[in-house]
Amino acid sequence: MKPVSGPAPSWRTSSMEQEFQLLSMTELRNGPGEILDRVADKGEAFIIERSGQRKACLVPLSVFFPDISPARIADEIKEFADLEDQGKGPSISITQTRELAFRFHHDRPGEQALELSIVLPHGYPHRCPRVYVIPLEAGVPHRWADGALCIFGVMSAWNPGKHTVKSTLALAQRWIEHYDTWRKTGQWPKTGTSHE
Repeated sequence: MKPVSGPAPSWRTSSMEQEFQLLSMTELRNGPGEILDRVADKGEAFIIERSGQRKACLVPLSVFFPDISPARIADEIKEFADLEDQGKGPSISITQTRELAFRFHHDRPGEQALELSIVLPHGYPHRCPRVYVIPLEAGVPHRWADGALCIFGVMSAWNPGKHTVKSTLALAQRWIEHYDTWRKTGQWPKTGTSHE
């Protein structure tokens, strides 16, 4: 195996640079398990050559998917089985920065519906999710500079052993209740009234 030379020595996915090595089909056939382990465990990437032509590539899943345990993602999704049965489950997507986003449609009687997004950052659950709601009026309080809702207060209030996407959804729904109160009265409800 040799480093790739020529016009494409590296490939960028968001801010991550991935170095590729050339691998012949013969080398792949002679040790597919070893090559797969190198990709999966060591993060190596290969361009597969056959008859001198570059045909395909092998890259770690982390190039395309969030850095979150698949078991944790599965557990988070299972928590929404009851909402799925009611047709109110989340749509789940991967953002341009390879973060997992759970999106919910939030109906409000007599009001415009809102879209609520819970974005799981890389390293989740050891880093708290960010929650966004659109559309919102200008000047809404209790949001971070990037527009995320301030539902956990200081980041240390997030507890990876206690909180989940579903508990985050409950906090976000409570934030929306406070938002509706603020729109009607001009006052945000006192702190200490949100769920933990």
